[in-house]
Amino acid sequence: MLANLVEAVDLALARAMSEDERVIILGEDVGKNGGVFRATVGLRERFGAKRVLDTPLAETLIAGLAVGMSSQGLRPVAEIQFMGFIYAALEHLISHAARLRNRTRGRLSCPLTIRVPFGGGIHAPEHHSESTEAILTHCAGLSVVAPSSPRTAYGLLLAAIRSPDPVIFLEPERIYRSFKEELDDNGIALPLEQCLVWRKGHDLTLVCWGSWVQDCLRAADSLATQGIACEVIDVACLKPLDMETIIQSVALTGRCLIVQEAVKSGGLGSDIAARLAEHAFYALRAPIKILSPPDVIVPYFKLEAVYLPQVEDIVRTAQQLMEAKR
Repeated sequence: MLANLVEAVDLALARAMSEDERVIILGEDVGKNGGVFRATVGLRERFGAKRVLDTPLAETLIAGLAVGMSSQGLRPVAEIQFMGFIYAALEHLISHAARLRNRTRGRLSCPLTIRVPFGGGIHAPEHHSESTEAILTHCAGLSVVAPSSPRTAYGLLLAAIRSPDPVIFLEPERIYRSFKEELDDNGIALPLEQCLVWRKGHDLTLVCWGSWVQDCLRAADSLATQGIACEVIDVACLKPLDMETIIQSVALTGRCLIVQEAVKSGGLGSDIAARLAEHAFYALRAPIKILSPPDVIVPYFKLEAVYLPQVEDIVRTAQQLMEAKR
């Protein structure tokens, strides 16, 4: 069947709930309304109000309830409506969910999934358009996942729900409905802790995640017409980070451009660049570049296209990198 990313999320949730009665969905408007982006449409009617719970507008409550449920044998999938609203939930996620296995020396675990729409490009205010994934990747004990397509959303969400430990599942808003692809609802999960290589190349490595994978693939198509062969790596699982795949690629190409929607300061791209400098320095033919928005609050929609990198920005930066020398 053809499905967009929203439909892929809904399919994965339905599959997980049908396979395991411990899977519970909770969040603001996830039941009667089917979620703010309609990613949970039809699940309340299919599985009942006891397994698809509408909560108050209280992210602290949602996260705390999810931690309690998971510690007692359930597998909750909680939705935080937008990334800008997750900060109230961090106390439970960082201080409890991430630490429960270690704190109890393995007696308890916390198999919960937190779904979080993130990123801009949908003409929403700043709290609805943020990309602050680095806050979450800094926390030991949490896995952080960001799909880049309907197929990866389906497979990675199943893997997240089946994981014995907490997973933050970041859903890129900009590509929720931007394209469809063939999707088989077969219940097969994609592996966590592994980058996905979408395109092979020998001149330049493009490292990206979330919606930017699609932009990097378009940029790679454009660069190919200029004789520049790019390898496109979808980080997919931001924490734990599969650096081996990235290092192997850069060892081949000698050049690396990291594209992120988060601001550069303290971002995941800086972490990847630092690790490449440590482990692949002698393979580099040019300095590592990070393409990101400026270090400012996400602007209102009239300035979104100025704030967010565009495909032509990726192409231009890649061209500059090909001309640069270390």
